[in-house]
Amino acid sequence: MRPFSLLAAALAGLIAVPALAQAPPPDGTPTRIRGTAEKLDGSTLVVKSRDGSSVTITLAEKVAVAVLVKKSLADIKPGDYVASTAVKGTDGKLHSVEVRIFPEAQRGVGEGQRPWDLTPDSVMTNATVGTITQAPSGQVLHVTYKGGESELIVGPECPVLGNADGDTSLLKPGAAVFVIALKKPDGTVTSARLYAEKDGIKPPM
Repeated sequence: MRPFSLLAAALAGLIAVPALAQAPPPDGTPTRIRGTAEKLDGSTLVVKSRDGSSVTITLAEKVAVAVLVKKSLADIKPGDYVASTAVKGTDGKLHSVEVRIFPEAQRGVGEGQRPWDLTPDSVMTNATVGTITQAPSGQVLHVTYKGGESELIVGPECPVLGNADGDTSLLKPGAAVFVIALKKPDGTVTSARLYAEKDGIKPPM
């Protein structure tokens, strides 16, 4: 092959790699939908999203519906596996806006720390609690996850919740939902797992 052809092939490869990296996965793009249920018709759920649009979601045959139950700061123990949405305060530290204690069977789910879309500056941390210390603004959870560690300040106003099982009967019009979904290349949206409001406790994440 001529030098020019070799160069052209190399450049084509460099262009193709970013294109592939940006392409959505074959099964769809992970999507989080927050809002209220409008209608459930068989396996089709219509949600009024927080942006005002109506989203039609096809639920999996065995969709997992989770609910949240009230817990307290005292329920968080070293060794617990938790998830927390947090925002960075003016002090440069992460302040939790919600904490969920996972059941042992869900240890490791979503482990890590990543940008979150509850608010523009929020992050989600799924991690194991190590030490718990007291600070003027609340308790400080030192947590670890694969490849890192972090500290989360949990103030007295922060809701602490536990996961429990629910079912599709909770998906009544007006019920708050948080849907973990996939948006397919053809624009359809599917979900195998979601959180639903129960007893007035709305998914806060």
